[in-house]
Amino acid sequence: MIKVGIIGSTGYAGAEIAKIIKNHPEAEVVWYGSRSYEGEKFSSIYKNFYELVDDDCLGDDIEKLADEVDVIFTATPQGLCSQIVNEDILKKVKIVDLSADFRIKDVNTYEKWYGLKHGSPEFIEEAVYGLCEVNRDKVKNARLVANPGCYTSCSILSIYPLAKEGLIDAKSIIVDAKSGTSGAGRGAKVANLFCEVNENIKAYGVTTHRHTPEIEEQLGYAAGEDVVINFTPHLVPMQRGILVTAYANLTKDVTYDEVKKIYDKYYKDEKFIRVLDKDVCPETRWVSGSNYVDVNFKIDERTGRIVIMGALDNLFKGAAGQAVQNMNILFGLPEDMGIDLIPGVL
Repeated sequence: MIKVGIIGSTGYAGAEIAKIIKNHPEAEVVWYGSRSYEGEKFSSIYKNFYELVDDDCLGDDIEKLADEVDVIFTATPQGLCSQIVNEDILKKVKIVDLSADFRIKDVNTYEKWYGLKHGSPEFIEEAVYGLCEVNRDKVKNARLVANPGCYTSCSILSIYPLAKEGLIDAKSIIVDAKSGTSGAGRGAKVANLFCEVNENIKAYGVTTHRHTPEIEEQLGYAAGEDVVINFTPHLVPMQRGILVTAYANLTKDVTYDEVKKIYDKYYKDEKFIRVLDKDVCPETRWVSGSNYVDVNFKIDERTGRIVIMGALDNLFKGAAGQAVQNMNILFGLPEDMGIDLIPGVL
């Protein structure tokens, strides 16, 4: 059995990892780390684990943890993982980091957009960006995996085939994205109170959202040139889910069948990416509670643009599910082990 430690287990993403690993046939959680709830029973924080998990929450002593487990998930705020990771730890254990600390290769870009001093820039180049469907061969031999976030996973996977094939103008991409409130984490914030969110929708981080450079960087690798996007996220009154609608100028006239062939070229063998039938738009409820990403497109012949759509569950494929998918790759397990779940309806 793969021994798992979770630092940040009482956040939404950490708890989702705990739930997945509880039913994983080849892994078990032996360390529920939580700085906020150290000494309290994990099942007293999340009562869905009552009589299923009897462990107390431990701290975030990564030095001790590295001696007891095979893989550590760091489901923590930005900045923590980069402060605690070091060479001795990486020699002992695999790390899958759910924060943004190792996603962006340019440390100056990270520090500018996140307003933090990076704690261990010497590991940035080594870290593998864990978008499984794109980088699985690199993930296999990694010590440190930078698990992508929800907005970025949905945006990149929806647009990637078109960027890779040079079918869209890399400077014309506009990404309009919506997220459920769990994407903001479990911390108490006035803006996320029920009365603030219910019956409301709002844009935030307009022109300044910190996922912008991550999307640009990864699509830039696909396109082979610098990518510049407008990225505008919105908060909607639902618990979980990401919906992306992106727009880009086409570089040539194409038919539906030509574009569909491009998506099939990259995704026909990808279990967790579903290219929907013609004219079917992705919906968050059809991916809820699952590791699936639904994508589709619509050519706008009038404007010479293409509309690209994607949906995923922000806590699953956008966080915990993808993290476990990366773990499976790291340890040579079937990629869908423990995350082969049918999406929920309600």
